[in-house]
Amino acid sequence: MFAEERYRQISNLVSADGRVTVAGLSTHFGITRETVRRDLALLENDGVLRRVHGGAIAGGSPTTNEPSLTSRSSRHEAEKQRIALAALALVPERGAVVLDAGTTTGALAALLAEESRPELAVVTHCLPIAAILSGAGLGVELLGGRVRALTSAAVGSGTLAHLDRLRADIAFIGANGLAAGFGLSTPDGDEAAVKTAIIRSARRVVLLTDSSKFDEETLVGFAHLEDIDVLITDRAPREPLSAALADADVEVIVA
Repeated sequence: MFAEERYRQISNLVSADGRVTVAGLSTHFGITRETVRRDLALLENDGVLRRVHGGAIAGGSPTTNEPSLTSRSSRHEAEKQRIALAALALVPERGAVVLDAGTTTGALAALLAEESRPELAVVTHCLPIAAILSGAGLGVELLGGRVRALTSAAVGSGTLAHLDRLRADIAFIGANGLAAGFGLSTPDGDEAAVKTAIIRSARRVVLLTDSSKFDEETLVGFAHLEDIDVLITDRAPREPLSAALADADVEVIVA
């Protein structure tokens, strides 16, 4: 097989499966692992894929790339709605809930706004989520801080100090990346610090993320897989992420 044909097939495999491994490609094509690594390096230079430990994933954005809340709201809408609906079943009738900033947590907030839960208190650092819930008459505590225009979320020392004083029943968080080795990540350091504080503030932590975030590693890690209790997503993770989640005793709910 000519190298150009092999490159095309590798590209097709990455597009179809989202991930390829050096060992798997070596066996599939009957070539050495060194040759596979050279192929992957060339394809990465062309922007076809991105190399990760042990293989490659579909070509992604730089680890510092952070789409705005507006641009993210139109992506994977159906998947986010299914995830939010599954998350709604975990929201208690009474007690305290923390909602992280994000479009999927925002979809959960919209569902909560349609219900009457007078004994439920919601804490959030996200302005749009607070507006949705308070407009529906729910009890909302909005955390103060410096508001990032990109995410409409409060960050900074004031936000962290407030969260440090809380102990909520359950927290729903989002992430820009979810990977077996790196855990949960996001491009911005201030956002990462708030997410870590949210996790520490709650007795139970539920990650809401669609499968486009699987095997992604953005700039700042904010939690290990062991720090979350439940993952709600739209598709079952593949190896090695699925094994890592199982080892961390994370319940996976596919919506």
